Amino acid sequence: MNDFSRQATRLDEIGGRFDPWLLGIVCVLACLGVVMVGSASIAIAEGRDAGPFYYLVRHVVFLCIGAGLAVAAMRTEMKTIEQHSQWLPLVALVLLVLVLVPGVGVTAKGARRWLNLGVLTFQPVEAVKLMLIVWLSSYLARFRDEVSATWRAMIKVLVVACLLVGILLVVHKDFGSSALILAITAGMLVLGGANLPRMLLPVLCVLPALALMILMEPYRVQRLVSYRDPWADPFGTGYQLTNALMAVGRGEWFGVGLGASVQKLSYLPEAHTDFILAVIAEELGFVGVFAIIALYAGLAGRAFWIGLKCVEMKRHFAGYCAFGIALWMSLQSFVSIGVNLGLLPTKGLTLPLISSGGSSVLLTCAALGVLLRVSFELDRAQRKVALLRGDAQMPGAAMPATAQPLPSVTAEARGTSRLRQRVEPVFERALGRPA
Repeated sequence: MNDFSRQATRLDEIGGRFDPWLLGIVCVLACLGVVMVGSASIAIAEGRDAGPFYYLVRHVVFLCIGAGLAVAAMRTEMKTIEQHSQWLPLVALVLLVLVLVPGVGVTAKGARRWLNLGVLTFQPVEAVKLMLIVWLSSYLARFRDEVSATWRAMIKVLVVACLLVGILLVVHKDFGSSALILAITAGMLVLGGANLPRMLLPVLCVLPALALMILMEPYRVQRLVSYRDPWADPFGTGYQLTNALMAVGRGEWFGVGLGASVQKLSYLPEAHTDFILAVIAEELGFVGVFAIIALYAGLAGRAFWIGLKCVEMKRHFAGYCAFGIALWMSLQSFVSIGVNLGLLPTKGLTLPLISSGGSSVLLTCAALGVLLRVSFELDRAQRKVALLRGDAQMPGAAMPATAQPLPSVTAEARGTSRLRQRVEPVFERALGRPA
């Protein structure tokens, strides 16, 4: 076996590792979610004659299923995901329209947002968020030059996003998820290199349209009015926010103690879902809320760092996926926290990994599984580069015994087409050749 064959074999033997910081933050958030859902939901479950631990058991079951989805995503190569990304906008469109089918779509709380899957109801917008991120990442990886230089490539992305948002607003009546999808799309376009002045015109067109959708629905106008002064109608439009603010104020610095919340005793609506942070603030105080915010900031920061490193190594699809998931988690947690603290108008967005909610838990776990896979492939690529450069074993690496650093590859081997097939473009740069 010649030097090149041994080199290629040893490259194939190199594995990677999942980012330990990212994995640790995800596990801590999931554990906090189990504890707080159990604490916040007992009174609600008993009030509905469902048994005190009904919502806790339900949350744990969905979390276990979500962990299975995450493991499946962590074991799937990003190139495989990219290969199946072309049709995702169409699949997302079909999922959103399915709620109109009699017997399949489910109406609850005046909105038709769920699909009846027999054993459970599923909210398709959660899957649509992940599908849009994967498709947009693939699109930006393939057309990043066109997106930054032409109107047509950028408008195509905005048309897809606006079509999905239009269905969400008209059929699902889900303004919160619509705004979130538009924000993720805009953020990914900016991170993908879109020209900022060119994006100004679409933004100026979308904002008045969103304002019009707010004015067309009286309950949305009432939410804005109650947001400005919830105490003007504390038993009507301001009921949720006033009770949330009382819970936050009662918690002070260190809280009243785990399980000792009063507002969760049927005073605070949706205490285990949309307003779970208010219960956390009451029971764990400012310290608990600060810890939650720090965990989400760490999650988003680590995801952006992983995405940046991927882009630097010319792994654009993986990098954009990391950017999109980071935007999703950070923006949704920001809105949920802002609503609970009275900083934003009331919207029905869950706190990722902490709030109870089957569809949200499942797809959040799947998205974080994809993010962990990105971190795994990034670490694997970095180790391969280090091997090709002849560097010593990287700190914390677990290279096979046969994969020790080798002398630099000969010029003849570098010139073969076989090397180009076995080694990624970034490795070519590591050998001193242009990718």
